[in-house]
Amino acid sequence: MQKISPFLWFDDKAEEAVNFYVSVFDGGRVTNTTRYAEGGPGPVGQVMTIAFELEGQEFTALNGGPQFPFTEAISFFVRCDGQDEVDRLWAQLSEGGEEGQCGWLKDRFGLSWQVVPNVLGEMLSDPDEERAQRVMQAMLQMSKIEIKALQDAYDRA
Repeated sequence: MQKISPFLWFDDKAEEAVNFYVSVFDGGRVTNTTRYAEGGPGPVGQVMTIAFELEGQEFTALNGGPQFPFTEAISFFVRCDGQDEVDRLWAQLSEGGEEGQCGWLKDRFGLSWQVVPNVLGEMLSDPDEERAQRVMQAMLQMSKIEIKALQDAYDRA
């Protein structure tokens, strides 16, 4: 068990959200579920908390009511090995949600994600400041990150 793990507050769609997330990420799984009982603050039988794992990271989701909606102040950064993975995760996570800029999106449950290819960090940290700046300018024009466009900006003389 991890000492620190994210705890996500949903209005009433924790179970639906978790089932979606574990379907998107390979090896995702639900590890524990508790349900509201008679006399509890939620409807009897509704999920109260649901623990799950994505890519080895433990999470817990709560159906806690509408008091605390998600904001972009917290997001999950997903490192991708290549364009195929970026494309797949972008399509799945953004379906029914909102596409943002620079690899950011909000899923249909309101949770923010950053879907980013590993190569972006490598290019942005290049000691050649002009190359890194060209990549930054290219990225700022994108919603979903496109590696070929980044590479073209990086290679341009």
